[in-house]
Amino acid sequence: MSDTSLKQILEGALFANREPLNIYQMKKLFGNQRAPTEGMLREALASLAEDYRGRGVTLVEVAGGFRFQVIDLLAPYLLNLTDEKPAKYSRATLETLAMIAYRQPVTRGEIEAVRGVAVNTQIVRTLEERGWIAVVGRKEVPGRPALLATTVQFLNDFGLKSLEELPNAEDLVVIPAEDLLDQIGADSE
Repeated sequence: MSDTSLKQILEGALFANREPLNIYQMKKLFGNQRAPTEGMLREALASLAEDYRGRGVTLVEVAGGFRFQVIDLLAPYLLNLTDEKPAKYSRATLETLAMIAYRQPVTRGEIEAVRGVAVNTQIVRTLEERGWIAVVGRKEVPGRPALLATTVQFLNDFGLKSLEELPNAEDLVVIPAEDLLDQIGADSE
């Protein structure tokens, strides 16, 4: 199989799938045929990424595998194509998600101790429904509270390969709440 045809197969599969494709799934594309090696696939993906450099879409690697996505610069234009408003999340929801992302696995009680206020059940439900967090176990203390952690979906939606790509918490700049809420389209709570 030539490199060009391998690139075409990968390109078509990546455009046809809504979710990222990992190397194992890419190998499955070839069924009973001799599947390319991981090295061959990665080489073809690198070549494909180069082909799309400077274009309106780019090939990115996220936790779930590889996917094509529109470059950030085009987001304002694409929003004009839909009447759907981007999801808005309350400040409390975003704070809770940040606490889970940076301190996982973590209990609701631990989040409440840091935030200084109770974590509303609806906040946890919203984050679970979005697929950004999940219960990953129980803490071995009285009451055995649920341990919450982020998911692969969280990494994919935020364009991260791993949690190590999160900004260093100490390096984060404090932005006035009103400015931050305006930037991300959140409702204050």
